[in-house]
Amino acid sequence: MTTSTGRRAEHVLLVGSNGGHLAQLLALRPWWHDRRRTWVTFDRIDSRSQLEGETCLWGHHPTTRNIPNMLRNLVLAVRVLRRDRPDVVVSTGAGLAFPFFVVARMLGIFTVFVEVYDRIDNSSLTGRLCRPFSSLFCVQWEEQLALYPDAEVIGVLL
Repeated sequence: MTTSTGRRAEHVLLVGSNGGHLAQLLALRPWWHDRRRTWVTFDRIDSRSQLEGETCLWGHHPTTRNIPNMLRNLVLAVRVLRRDRPDVVVSTGAGLAFPFFVVARMLGIFTVFVEVYDRIDNSSLTGRLCRPFSSLFCVQWEEQLALYPDAEVIGVLL
């Protein structure tokens, strides 16, 4: 992947909730394995075990309808993105992604959102929120193009 400047993305910020969202980001390993990367997820047992040895930052949970945690994650996004200036922010959701996409877009950082594989009949809330802030919006199924006509089909990750 190249950024909007046409250069290879060397530093990747991978943002996603734990569980299935994290599993889908991990499935992108062939793409990110040889890049410098930082992860932002929730401090949970599965995240800690799956990301052992990786550079991790812990977001504030829960995010669903939790305005104080959304604001905490917004502050985290500002701090991390201004300090680290990654070449690209990649996310599969969920709520943790939105503040990072807003701030990344404001700072001119390339953003890639991958809609989750289990949303074929309707779009995810995070997908709808992040789409306007996405430099590249990806889907995993051809059928998802009905929801996101200008998306890029990348195939199923899991």
